[in-house]
Amino acid sequence: MTLLNPDEVKADALPYRIAVLCYLFDDAGRLLLLHRRKPPNQDLYSPIGGKLETGLGESPTACAVREIAEETGLVVSPDELHLTGIVSEAGYEDAGHWLMFLFELTRPVSLAATEFDEGRLEWYAPDAVDALPQPETDRRHIWPWFWNHRGGFFAAHLDCANGRIEARLEQSDPARGHA
Repeated sequence: MTLLNPDEVKADALPYRIAVLCYLFDDAGRLLLLHRRKPPNQDLYSPIGGKLETGLGESPTACAVREIAEETGLVVSPDELHLTGIVSEAGYEDAGHWLMFLFELTRPVSLAATEFDEGRLEWYAPDAVDALPQPETDRRHIWPWFWNHRGGFFAAHLDCANGRIEARLEQSDPARGHA
């Protein structure tokens, strides 16, 4: 594993953003996805989520609770969330770096498909997700890691600089017997 040497950091380093992705399922096992209307990932599908309020010192868990409420109207408590993964993404679209916390809501929810300023919330069966337009990093790496670690935990790094995608699974503790 190669670690970044602080002496090699350039003065024009890209900004680092911290975000959460929230995976919500219904009683039928369908997944709630957002068909995004705004960048990043405009016109693509992704789990709901958003950026941490870093200026306020917001925690990733508090951000997940807030984003679920803002985007779905559902009130959830932190103890209903399972941190499934952490993904660092370097050089995404050569515009910045991301640190993403992937949370799964541990109870099913009931919610009608709806539209709001961020886009349209829609339900999909897990086997339909791969056919949807989505970021290539999600399709090739994040979704497989998530499915393989539901109920467990993983940490991974994606190097996306200069149009490439190099993936490294850094920690892996798959769930045992997850339904």
